[in-house]
Amino acid sequence: MPPAVLLSKVWKSFGGPPVVRDASLSIEPGEFFSLLGSSGCGKSSTLRLIAGFDFPDEGSVTVCGSPVLKSQPAYAGPVNMVFQNYALFPHLTAGENVAFGLRMQGISRARRETRARDMLALVRMQDYADRLPAQLSGGQQQRVALARALATQPQVVLLDEPLGALDLRLRREMQSELRNLQQSLGLTFVHVTHDQEEALSLSDRLCIMDRGTILQTGTPAELYHRPTSPFVAGFLGESNLLTGTILERSPEAWTVSTEGMTARIPAGDFPGSSTAILLRPEHVRFLDAPEPGSTAFPEATVAQSAFRGPSHQVQLRLPSGTVLSASADAHRPPPPEGSRVTPWCRPDFLWPLPPPPPQ
Repeated sequence: MPPAVLLSKVWKSFGGPPVVRDASLSIEPGEFFSLLGSSGCGKSSTLRLIAGFDFPDEGSVTVCGSPVLKSQPAYAGPVNMVFQNYALFPHLTAGENVAFGLRMQGISRARRETRARDMLALVRMQDYADRLPAQLSGGQQQRVALARALATQPQVVLLDEPLGALDLRLRREMQSELRNLQQSLGLTFVHVTHDQEEALSLSDRLCIMDRGTILQTGTPAELYHRPTSPFVAGFLGESNLLTGTILERSPEAWTVSTEGMTARIPAGDFPGSSTAILLRPEHVRFLDAPEPGSTAFPEATVAQSAFRGPSHQVQLRLPSGTVLSASADAHRPPPPEGSRVTPWCRPDFLWPLPPPPPQ
């Protein structure tokens, strides 16, 4: 079976610098795949290339084994799209909006009305079929837009930040509904977002983009725990990035020194004698004495702490002046500011990265 979506060395510009740079990507059938990055990184432009709204200057885009061609209108392909602003027709009811794509395909009125009812029931909007978009809440409009995208039975559904306009509670509720719907239908969803938590919780795999370039692709756990660059490490979640010196190399592990301590950590795959070292805040311990086999930093000062509901976020100042960000369980309040503590971690939670280029 061919990939649901295949991009091969795609370049795209609109008269200025490229907005997509040498992008290659393979998305498997039935995957929930996310394009993650900050505003202007090229993720929505990539989605439009997959949809057939725009076309590459170089390279190729293939959907379900067929190339995306200028000679084929976007609505004729095996793809449909849900936009951030929903793009519902204001003069059509919810049911008429859902049936619109079927009407464009020449489906009979009886069949498209039946299909529209089924799709609205799928997203729990069957009781709102006769309402206009202005009579619906943001979450209800989002469901109608999703039902409209599914009504034409696409093989690939494209989602361009569809939850961006919703409040936090409703956004999390819709995240769960989107994932459940995708799994139950077995469709390929390609999702654009700048929300890290949303990408991590929804995706089978994701890629991180910056300035039109795909930096890394993998599962959420792979990108979070094993990033390949300081940019990916810093973009995805909170991180401590330490400067280290490589003292000894082997294929399995490196011995490094950083911030007054020495540790044997997983081996990287880049040359040189220096490394950036990733340490996530949740892996920094300081409320208990270091465990056997752990790696301890020099004694640090509690510089600041902030309550975040399920945890306290604590800033620990090392003797060098470097500040370590650490998480403490909300049920164990951290020591007061100015207290002295010994931060430590398991050495396998230290991950080597190529050092950032000199400024």
